[in-house]
Amino acid sequence: MVCTGGDETYGRFVERPYAAILEERLDRRCLNLGSLFCGVEALCRDEGLFKLLNGAELCILQAPDVLRQSNHYYQVHPRRNDRVLTPTSDLIDLYPEVDFTDVHFVCHLMRLLKRHQDARFEVVVEELRRNWVRQISDLLQRLDTPVILLALKVLENKDGGDLVERSGVAISQQMVEAVRPFSAECVELPTYVSGQSDALEDMLFGTLQQPMAEHMIGPAAHRSIADALLGPIQDVN
Repeated sequence: MVCTGGDETYGRFVERPYAAILEERLDRRCLNLGSLFCGVEALCRDEGLFKLLNGAELCILQAPDVLRQSNHYYQVHPRRNDRVLTPTSDLIDLYPEVDFTDVHFVCHLMRLLKRHQDARFEVVVEELRRNWVRQISDLLQRLDTPVILLALKVLENKDGGDLVERSGVAISQQMVEAVRPFSAECVELPTYVSGQSDALEDMLFGTLQQPMAEHMIGPAAHRSIADALLGPIQDVN
Protein backbone atom coordinates (compact mmCIF):
# COMPACT_ATOMS: atom_id res chain seq x y z
CA MET A 1 0.00 0.00 0.00
CA VAL A 2 0.99 3.60 -0.53
CA CYS A 3 -0.19 6.64 1.43
CA THR A 4 0.34 10.00 -0.22
CA GLY A 5 -0.72 13.53 0.59
CA GLY A 6 0.37 16.57 2.54
CA ASP A 7 1.39 17.53 6.06
CA GLU A 8 -0.99 15.14 7.84
CA THR A 9 0.09 12.10 5.82
CA TYR A 10 3.74 13.01 6.29
CA GLY A 11 3.14 13.13 10.06
CA ARG A 12 5.19 16.11 11.11
CA PHE A 13 6.15 16.04 14.82
CA VAL A 14 4.69 12.57 15.44
CA GLU A 15 6.60 9.33 15.85
CA ARG A 16 4.10 7.07 14.09
CA PRO A 17 1.94 8.61 11.34
CA TYR A 18 -1.20 6.77 10.30
CA ALA A 19 0.67 4.94 7.50
CA ALA A 20 2.94 3.29 10.09
CA ILE A 21 -0.08 2.40 12.24
CA LEU A 22 -1.82 0.79 9.27
CA GLU A 23 1.30 -1.19 8.39
CA GLU A 24 1.40 -2.66 11.89
CA ARG A 25 -2.31 -3.39 12.19
CA LEU A 26 -2.63 -4.94 8.74
CA ASP A 27 0.76 -6.68 8.76
CA ARG A 28 1.23 -5.28 5.28
CA ARG A 29 3.93 -3.05 3.86
CA CYS A 30 2.69 0.53 3.68
CA LEU A 31 4.88 3.26 2.19
CA ASN A 32 4.43 6.81 3.45
CA LEU A 33 4.94 9.15 0.48
CA GLY A 34 3.40 12.16 2.20
CA SER A 35 5.35 15.40 1.93
CA LEU A 36 5.27 18.78 3.61
CA PHE A 37 3.59 21.65 1.75
CA CYS A 38 2.17 19.24 -0.83
CA GLY A 39 -0.90 20.36 -2.74
CA VAL A 40 -2.68 19.70 -6.02
CA GLU A 41 0.34 20.86 -8.01
CA ALA A 42 2.87 18.48 -6.44
CA LEU A 43 0.51 15.51 -6.59
CA CYS A 44 -0.67 15.88 -10.16
CA ARG A 45 2.56 16.89 -11.88
CA ASP A 46 5.07 14.52 -10.29
CA GLU A 47 5.56 11.72 -12.83
CA GLY A 48 7.86 9.80 -10.48
CA LEU A 49 5.17 9.79 -7.79
CA PHE A 50 2.58 8.74 -10.36
CA LYS A 51 4.66 5.68 -11.30
CA LEU A 52 5.04 4.69 -7.65
CA LEU A 53 1.31 5.00 -7.05
CA ASN A 54 0.52 2.92 -10.10
CA GLY A 55 2.93 0.24 -8.92
CA ALA A 56 1.13 -0.23 -5.61
CA GLU A 57 -1.70 -2.63 -4.83
CA LEU A 58 -3.69 0.11 -3.10
CA CYS A 59 -3.32 3.87 -2.73
CA ILE A 60 -4.63 6.08 0.07
CA LEU A 61 -4.74 9.62 -1.24
CA GLN A 62 -5.19 12.49 1.20
CA ALA A 63 -7.31 15.11 -0.57
CA PRO A 64 -4.95 18.07 -1.04
CA ASP A 65 -5.44 21.59 0.28
CA VAL A 66 -7.63 23.72 -2.00
CA LEU A 67 -5.33 26.75 -1.77
CA ARG A 68 -2.14 24.96 -2.81
CA GLN A 69 -2.57 24.94 -6.57
CA SER A 70 -1.73 27.10 -9.55
CA ASN A 71 -4.81 28.60 -11.18
CA HIS A 72 -6.06 31.59 -13.16
CA TYR A 73 -5.23 33.95 -10.30
CA TYR A 74 -1.84 32.87 -8.94
CA GLN A 75 1.04 30.47 -9.52
CA VAL A 76 2.51 28.32 -6.75
CA HIS A 77 5.94 26.74 -6.37
CA PRO A 78 5.91 23.31 -8.10
CA ARG A 79 7.05 21.45 -4.95
CA ARG A 80 6.33 23.80 -2.04
CA ASN A 81 2.74 24.45 -2.96
CA ASP A 82 2.18 26.76 0.01
CA ARG A 83 4.36 29.42 -1.68
CA VAL A 84 2.97 31.95 -4.13
CA LEU A 85 5.38 32.62 -6.99
CA THR A 86 3.37 35.36 -8.64
CA PRO A 87 -0.16 36.72 -8.96
CA THR A 88 -1.48 36.59 -12.52
CA SER A 89 -2.74 39.56 -14.49
CA ASP A 90 -6.29 38.29 -13.85
CA LEU A 91 -5.85 38.69 -10.09
CA ILE A 92 -4.18 42.10 -10.46
CA ASP A 93 -7.07 43.24 -12.66
CA LEU A 94 -9.61 41.86 -10.19
CA TYR A 95 -7.94 43.61 -7.22
CA PRO A 96 -6.29 46.74 -8.70
CA GLU A 97 -6.07 48.40 -5.27
CA VAL A 98 -4.05 45.55 -3.68
CA ASP A 99 -0.24 45.52 -3.53
CA PHE A 100 0.92 41.89 -3.86
CA THR A 101 4.64 42.66 -3.56
CA ASP A 102 5.11 41.14 -0.11
CA VAL A 103 2.75 38.19 -0.53
CA HIS A 104 4.70 34.91 -0.53
CA PHE A 105 2.28 32.31 0.90
CA VAL A 106 -1.19 31.18 -0.17
CA CYS A 107 -2.74 31.63 3.28
CA HIS A 108 -1.41 35.19 3.46
CA LEU A 109 -2.86 35.88 0.01
CA MET A 110 -6.30 34.56 0.98
CA ARG A 111 -6.38 36.60 4.20
CA LEU A 112 -5.45 39.69 2.21
CA LEU A 113 -8.22 39.16 -0.34
CA LYS A 114 -10.81 38.26 2.27
CA ARG A 115 -10.37 41.60 4.05
CA HIS A 116 -12.21 43.34 1.22
CA GLN A 117 -15.41 41.41 2.03
CA ASP A 118 -17.01 41.59 -1.38
CA ALA A 119 -18.05 39.21 -4.16
CA ARG A 120 -14.58 39.13 -5.71
CA PHE A 121 -13.33 36.72 -3.05
CA GLU A 122 -15.97 34.15 -3.99
CA VAL A 123 -14.92 34.48 -7.64
CA VAL A 124 -11.39 33.41 -6.67
CA VAL A 125 -12.63 30.61 -4.40
CA GLU A 126 -14.94 29.24 -7.10
CA GLU A 127 -12.01 29.09 -9.52
CA LEU A 128 -9.95 27.18 -6.93
CA ARG A 129 -12.76 24.69 -6.37
CA ARG A 130 -13.34 24.08 -10.08
CA ASN A 131 -9.63 23.67 -10.73
CA TRP A 132 -9.28 21.27 -7.77
CA VAL A 133 -12.09 19.04 -9.03
CA ARG A 134 -10.70 19.04 -12.56
CA GLN A 135 -7.17 18.10 -11.56
CA ILE A 136 -8.05 15.51 -8.89
CA SER A 137 -10.57 13.85 -11.23
CA ASP A 138 -7.89 13.64 -13.90
CA LEU A 139 -5.34 12.18 -11.47
CA LEU A 140 -7.75 9.53 -10.20
CA GLN A 141 -8.69 8.50 -13.74
CA ARG A 142 -5.04 8.16 -14.73
CA LEU A 143 -4.34 5.73 -11.88
CA ASP A 144 -4.88 2.01 -12.44
CA THR A 145 -4.41 1.35 -8.72
CA PRO A 146 -7.56 1.38 -6.54
CA VAL A 147 -7.64 4.64 -4.58
CA ILE A 148 -9.19 5.40 -1.20
CA LEU A 149 -9.69 9.17 -1.03
CA LEU A 150 -9.09 10.54 2.48
CA ALA A 151 -10.85 13.87 2.89
CA LEU A 152 -9.67 15.31 6.20
CA LYS A 153 -11.28 18.37 7.71
CA VAL A 154 -8.53 19.81 9.95
CA LEU A 155 -10.10 22.18 12.47
CA GLU A 156 -8.54 24.87 14.62
CA ASN A 157 -9.66 27.81 16.74
CA LYS A 158 -8.66 31.20 15.34
CA ASP A 159 -8.64 34.30 17.54
CA GLY A 160 -10.63 32.57 20.25
CA GLY A 161 -13.65 32.11 17.98
CA ASP A 162 -15.41 29.03 16.66
CA LEU A 163 -13.55 26.08 15.24
CA VAL A 164 -12.85 26.59 11.54
CA GLU A 165 -11.01 24.66 8.86
CA ARG A 166 -7.31 25.41 9.06
CA SER A 167 -6.79 26.11 5.36
CA GLY A 168 -9.46 28.80 5.29
CA VAL A 169 -11.13 27.33 2.17
CA ALA A 170 -12.71 23.98 2.88
CA ILE A 171 -13.11 21.05 0.52
CA SER A 172 -16.87 21.19 0.07
CA GLN A 173 -19.22 18.21 0.01
CA GLN A 174 -19.95 18.99 -3.64
CA MET A 175 -16.23 18.71 -4.47
CA VAL A 176 -15.97 15.35 -2.73
CA GLU A 177 -19.06 14.06 -4.53
CA ALA A 178 -17.67 15.23 -7.88
CA VAL A 179 -14.51 13.10 -7.54
CA ARG A 180 -16.02 10.19 -5.58
CA PRO A 181 -16.96 8.16 -8.71
CA PHE A 182 -13.28 7.93 -9.65
CA SER A 183 -12.17 6.40 -6.32
CA ALA A 184 -12.80 2.96 -4.87
CA GLU A 185 -13.79 4.39 -1.48
CA CYS A 186 -13.99 7.79 0.16
CA VAL A 187 -13.36 8.47 3.85
CA GLU A 188 -14.41 11.85 5.25
CA LEU A 189 -13.13 12.64 8.72
CA PRO A 190 -12.94 15.73 10.95
CA THR A 191 -9.84 16.07 13.09
CA TYR A 192 -8.27 18.74 15.27
CA VAL A 193 -4.89 20.38 15.44
CA SER A 194 -2.89 19.55 18.56
CA GLY A 195 -3.43 23.06 19.94
CA GLN A 196 -7.12 22.17 20.30
CA SER A 197 -6.52 18.92 22.16
CA ASP A 198 -4.26 17.34 24.75
CA ALA A 199 -2.00 15.87 22.05
CA LEU A 200 0.71 18.52 22.12
CA GLU A 201 2.57 16.88 25.00
CA ASP A 202 2.80 13.63 22.99
CA MET A 203 4.47 15.26 19.98
CA LEU A 204 8.16 15.53 19.15
CA PHE A 205 9.45 19.08 18.55
CA GLY A 206 12.05 21.56 19.69
CA THR A 207 11.20 24.56 21.87
CA LEU A 208 11.11 26.98 18.96
CA GLN A 209 8.88 24.63 16.95
CA GLN A 210 5.94 24.65 19.37
CA PRO A 211 3.93 27.31 17.45
CA MET A 212 4.16 25.12 14.32
CA ALA A 213 3.37 21.93 16.25
CA GLU A 214 0.18 23.50 17.63
CA HIS A 215 -1.17 23.68 14.06
CA MET A 216 -0.41 20.02 13.27
CA ILE A 217 -2.42 16.94 14.22
CA GLY A 218 -1.12 14.73 17.02
CA PRO A 219 -0.71 10.99 17.63
CA ALA A 220 -4.33 10.48 18.73
CA ALA A 221 -5.57 12.00 15.46
CA HIS A 222 -3.32 9.65 13.46
CA ARG A 223 -4.76 6.68 15.36
CA SER A 224 -8.29 7.89 14.57
CA ILE A 225 -7.43 8.20 10.88
CA ALA A 226 -6.02 4.67 10.85
CA ASP A 227 -9.19 3.39 12.58
CA ALA A 228 -11.37 5.09 9.98
CA LEU A 229 -9.35 3.61 7.09
CA LEU A 230 -9.21 -0.01 8.26
CA GLY A 231 -12.74 -0.93 7.18
CA PRO A 232 -12.55 0.66 3.72
CA ILE A 233 -9.15 -0.97 3.10
CA GLN A 234 -10.58 -4.39 3.92
CA ASP A 235 -13.64 -3.69 1.73
CA VAL A 236 -11.46 -2.79 -1.26
CA ASN A 237 -9.36 -5.91 -0.76
